[in-house]
Amino acid sequence: MALLLAAAGLSGSAGCAPKSPAVDTSQPQTAAPQYRLTATVHDLMEGLIDPSADALWDSVAYIASASGIEDRQPRTPAQWQAVRTSAVNLIEAANLLCMPGRIVADDRADDPPGPQPGELPPAEIQQRIDASHAAFVQFARGLQAATLQALAAIDAKNAQGLMNAGATIDEACEACHVTYWYPNQRRP
Repeated sequence: MALLLAAAGLSGSAGCAPKSPAVDTSQPQTAAPQYRLTATVHDLMEGLIDPSADALWDSVAYIASASGIEDRQPRTPAQWQAVRTSAVNLIEAANLLCMPGRIVADDRADDPPGPQPGELPPAEIQQRIDASHAAFVQFARGLQAATLQALAAIDAKNAQGLMNAGATIDEACEACHVTYWYPNQRRP
């Protein structure tokens, strides 16, 4: 920074730059937090990740019933835009999950409402994430990669590609959940 300011002074703009205040070097300097983390992982799941993933999964389906087969897929520009917004939200939500210092849940009585059967308590989930934050970040990056496939399908207006990407998103979610939320759950 000092070199940059010195170079600016040599270029004739010294009168434009404000003088820096004196810095007290007798006290250790602590950097201000780069981000203000407000939402917990649980908040992000409930408010952004689950609704965005559900919108993607619900946007395409083949549903057989007594009245016939419903081929559900976005058809209008507005429907494609809505599903695209959900994909972008999910991709960006994965960035929010990666931020160091984000807690799984806080001590409010309803965050989360309590572990589901087979799920670890929030404190244990937090310990697992803290012990392997880099691995947790890789799971979030896997979610992003899967959702980028969905985004590409959406931009190509490819309903089958969106359906295929939905399965990949589900696998990415489940891989993280099995590792951190319910590692002891037995599956048939």
